[in-house]
Amino acid sequence: MIYIQILAILGLILSVYSLYVERKLVAQEDYSPVCDINKKISCSAAFESKYSKTLGINNSILGIGFYAVVFILSLTYFSSAILYLAIIGMLATKYLAYISYFKLKNFCIICMSVYLVNILLLILAWIKFA
Repeated sequence: MIYIQILAILGLILSVYSLYVERKLVAQEDYSPVCDINKKISCSAAFESKYSKTLGINNSILGIGFYAVVFILSLTYFSSAILYLAIIGMLATKYLAYISYFKLKNFCIICMSVYLVNILLLILAWIKFA
């Protein structure tokens, strides 16, 4: 369970950082985050796109909530629910990865890191609870 908790904390950190970058981009026109390498490798392009929100809610905020719930569940009797959350997270990952690579034609380092966390989370949850 410790590995699932570590992944949840890592996902939480990545989501908080992405929210920070998004807020800084809005507040400062000349802000350039470290995750912007060039036009094709840019987290700003992903965070400023119309796909950065789901049902009007910022994806970073959804991520913060998701990873917080996974972490809290890992401490409870209901930890088996993590498998279902991991499946939902993987569906979101597939959709957002498709958007990033095929619609935006962009490589977002932060997004890729979140995708990796979600893939590992699903694998570990599957091994533990399936």
